[in-house]
Amino acid sequence: MNLPAQFMNLKNVIRKNLLSICSRLKRLKFIDNISGLQLFQLMKPVIFLIISIVFTKSHLTSQDIGQWEMFMFIAGLMTFFWVTGIIQSLLPLYHRNKTYRKLGDNGSTKSPEIFNAFLLLCFFSLLLFVMGHALKGYFSVFHNRGNVPFINLLLLYILLSSPVCLIEYIYLLNNRSYRIFQYGLYTFIAQLVLIISPLFFGKDIIWSIYGLLAITAIRWVWLIVLLRRYTEMKISAAFMKEHLYLGTPLILTTLISGSAQYIDGVIVATVYRDPSMFAWFRYGAKEFPLVLMLANGLSNAMLSEFSTRERMKESLAKIRVKSERLMHLLFPATMVMMLIARWIYPVMFRAEFHKSTGIFLVYSLMVIPRLVFPQTIIVGRKKTHITLIGAIIELAINVPLSLLLIKLGYGLVGVALSTFIAYTINNLLLVGYLWVKMNIKPAEYIPVRLYAFYSVLIAILFILIDRRIIDIH
Repeated sequence: MNLPAQFMNLKNVIRKNLLSICSRLKRLKFIDNISGLQLFQLMKPVIFLIISIVFTKSHLTSQDIGQWEMFMFIAGLMTFFWVTGIIQSLLPLYHRNKTYRKLGDNGSTKSPEIFNAFLLLCFFSLLLFVMGHALKGYFSVFHNRGNVPFINLLLLYILLSSPVCLIEYIYLLNNRSYRIFQYGLYTFIAQLVLIISPLFFGKDIIWSIYGLLAITAIRWVWLIVLLRRYTEMKISAAFMKEHLYLGTPLILTTLISGSAQYIDGVIVATVYRDPSMFAWFRYGAKEFPLVLMLANGLSNAMLSEFSTRERMKESLAKIRVKSERLMHLLFPATMVMMLIARWIYPVMFRAEFHKSTGIFLVYSLMVIPRLVFPQTIIVGRKKTHITLIGAIIELAINVPLSLLLIKLGYGLVGVALSTFIAYTINNLLLVGYLWVKMNIKPAEYIPVRLYAFYSVLIAILFILIDRRIIDIH
């Protein structure tokens, strides 16, 4: 049998197995909107973790990996805040907005809200694309002017990648939770193959970027199909204005608060001026993917449930139960990862990446503030200006504290520690706001005793590992 025939047989086998898995999961009916979004958001860091491992085991140098990390870093830095703000503000506005309530929604089953959100995403993407090309000669990385890795491909990726972030939320808003999982399974496996395949043929890192652009183009086709199926393609300046009125504080909040990892990266790139140091920091500055994705998935999926006052008690009880389940899963899982981190980093990556371990251990502590969800309630109640104030306070703590800890000799670990401290303080302020201003006690949405027990336990474990009283390597 010739090679093309063998390849086609293998392709058919993989396709049949994937369809079989999806069919069985669908019959089990354990995937709801929350778990569907959580599973989807978990797939992304897992795939990128596998990609990172393959990169370090390939012929690529640390400088090559640093270029890839800088490419992804800049793409995320330029888009994450407005994409998050637009999508998170869409969720409580879906079928609960003044514009289409006033117009009677024409009895249509298709959503003009989603289509107008898509137009906003496209507008911001195009704006960045045009501005990037106009100013690309003035950008600098590692203090070398005009040295942004693959700048033209980077701007093209920014243009194409942001609108496709809407896909999983179209499924979410239409209660197609199983489709979220199916879409993620297909496209993330394809993404993995397209990015790492060139390395097996000895190709340069640019071919992996071509693979990233290819899967983004495939996602665009998927998005167009969903827009035709689920949206009413009617432009509404009134809804866009309402959307941006609610979304602007969220965009600014995400820019200030959610930019912690990007601010950390900018500080490291500015202070150390070394692509290898930047790669070591980026490989360590990763929260345990299971924590970040499951927590964000729960938060985003619950936003729309807090949009009406009538369901507040029910929604508070629901998020308490859901967060308690996450605590039983994520605290123990994080502690296991902390125990094996010093052993697994040099094994997964290269020996030189043991320097990333200390940074990862600090970022693992982010499980403590991540599993409390005051921001979900506040944003769901459309009080986005409060999260903006908290984000400003967080930024005001994070930057000077990072620089101070570097000066005191904590190095890259100090940058990570300042992020944890600042984020925790912000979360405490939001908990306090709910208690004082909205009369929502922490115990109504937090399993307080269980949370306190796990938080103390993981803090003790961190101290024991940091002081090398416990040392598995």
